[in-house]
Amino acid sequence: MAETGFAFQRLQRAFASHIRDPARHPAPAGIPSKRIAIYRELLYNNIESFIGHGFPVIKRILGEERWNALVRDFFARHVCTTPYFSEIGEEFLAYLEQERKAGGDDPPFLFELAHYEWVELALAIHPAEAFSRSDGLPPDWLDRSVEISPLAWRLAYRYPVHRIGPDFTPDSPPEMPSFLLVYRGRDDRVHFLECPPLLYRLLERFGESGTSALRKHVEGLAEETGGDTLILSRQVEPVLADLHERGILRFI
Repeated sequence: MAETGFAFQRLQRAFASHIRDPARHPAPAGIPSKRIAIYRELLYNNIESFIGHGFPVIKRILGEERWNALVRDFFARHVCTTPYFSEIGEEFLAYLEQERKAGGDDPPFLFELAHYEWVELALAIHPAEAFSRSDGLPPDWLDRSVEISPLAWRLAYRYPVHRIGPDFTPDSPPEMPSFLLVYRGRDDRVHFLECPPLLYRLLERFGESGTSALRKHVEGLAEETGGDTLILSRQVEPVLADLHERGILRFI
């Protein structure tokens, strides 16, 4: 009985290896070629369809032949650690970052663009709830601390991923990185905002010491940039009011 079980497991492994990478692993003996071809097509098409919907810009940039070669390499090489289709996009990112053997045909921005596209799905299915709406900034806003919504992510990329598409595929990164703020609003839609470097640094400071009063953050930012605290607080006020209105932050 044990030998029968081991034989079945060997057959399963051989079958799975062939489905994932038929060029390197022959089909197990005794299985009709038409039947195993159906499995190959069905399983690959399921994976390709899901990844294609999650990374549509990359798919359009690469074109059908290069895209399918990329997905087939992922399917053959990467061992997923999750059974959930909604998490395959994250597995695809792990493959691109850790396992992909970049070739001459891979655009240099491939991983960053994939991460940018993945963020939209990740925020769309995030279990957190958006902050409730409240009226304007509190009068003592400089003496209050803020909480950043778990549905608001600040992102920095070497490439301008928010502008990359079939008609714009840069060969090298510009001198200035791209800072973005991506959030899911109260309308349950994911929104993308370009984030000025000064605002990005302020949000970064919130993450480093979120319990400090805003006054301390503004003073620290003024010291970092050689600016005037009073002028900087006046510049920051309408920006924070807008982020507050969007539900990106709230005062505590």
